[in-house]
Amino acid sequence: MQWACILLLAGLCSLSQGQYDEDSHWWIQYLRNQQSTYYDPYDPYPYEPSEPYPYGVEEGPAYAYGAPPPPEPRDCPQECDCPPNFPTAMYCDNRNLKYLPFVPSRMKYVYFQNNQISAIQEGVFDNATGLLWIALHGNQITSDKVGRKVFSKLRHLERLYLDHNNLTRMPGPLPRSLRELHLDHNQISRVPNNALEGLENLTALYLHHNEIQEVGSSMRGLRSLILLDLSYNHLRRVPDGLPSALEQLYLEHNNVYTVPDSYFRGSPKLLYVRLSHNSLTNNGLSTNTFNSSSLLELDLSYNQLQKIPPVNTNLENLYLQGNRINEFSISSFCTVVDVMNFSKLQVLRLDGNEIKRSAMPVDAPLCLRLASLIEI
Repeated sequence: MQWACILLLAGLCSLSQGQYDEDSHWWIQYLRNQQSTYYDPYDPYPYEPSEPYPYGVEEGPAYAYGAPPPPEPRDCPQECDCPPNFPTAMYCDNRNLKYLPFVPSRMKYVYFQNNQISAIQEGVFDNATGLLWIALHGNQITSDKVGRKVFSKLRHLERLYLDHNNLTRMPGPLPRSLRELHLDHNQISRVPNNALEGLENLTALYLHHNEIQEVGSSMRGLRSLILLDLSYNHLRRVPDGLPSALEQLYLEHNNVYTVPDSYFRGSPKLLYVRLSHNSLTNNGLSTNTFNSSSLLELDLSYNQLQKIPPVNTNLENLYLQGNRINEFSISSFCTVVDVMNFSKLQVLRLDGNEIKRSAMPVDAPLCLRLASLIEI
């Protein structure tokens, strides 16, 4: 009986020791599990395993919840380039394209110049209403193939390049946000009074090298316009009224024969005026036509002037070469000639006229004391 008790007690001790051995393995496993879920705030990939997944175990998806996102469609047409370092620009220039490709919604700058595009179909830009620049110059676009409202939804558009095409009419309506409009080197024949209506933010308008015969009062509402280029057209008259903010006016190579009295006074910031290669005569000018205190440069070369028109004493550059001027009138520069009253003129071109250097009056050096070049 005594031996039976001893054997029973030994069996119980062995069972208890085995249980503690198993418990010791359990707390080691617990510590391992705790270490595997520890979050290090300085680890850039805290939930990525440090060792490869074991065979037979599939790696989970990169997303945490829900179904995987659908694959994104190709967001750049095959005909174009969309550089990753400039994700809002699409380059489709110089590729012999005959149509406008799809424009992704993220685009702000699109370049379609120097192709064979002949039409701008309605709705082509409706998917990308955030566009800022559209370059379509150097194509074959005609006015009858431009959608009537193709630009009207682009409320952020700032620059539109349609030069060097086959347009015969002004496009429109155009968005109020527009700041630069390039329509030069086309076949536009007139600018209707409402063609530029609402473009209060427009600062530069390029209409040179067209067939424009009149512009009427279409420029009056462009209160932010700084540069107006109407050179190389068929204008016989200057525009009816100029914007008050205008600084640069280019009207050379037209058929203008007269400029109204005090015409430039409505533009007190005007600095540069070019009227060369026109049909101006002294009969078409008054004594106050060019008497604008803001003017710095005036180009009247290659006209039909016989006398030097009066100019303001603030003028710095005056170009009169290639006319029929036959006398040098100092009163055109200085109404009073003395020590305190003189012209600020620095450059005076009178070459190619019917005047000789000996015709300069004796008081010319006093009036034109700041001139560095007088070419006769």
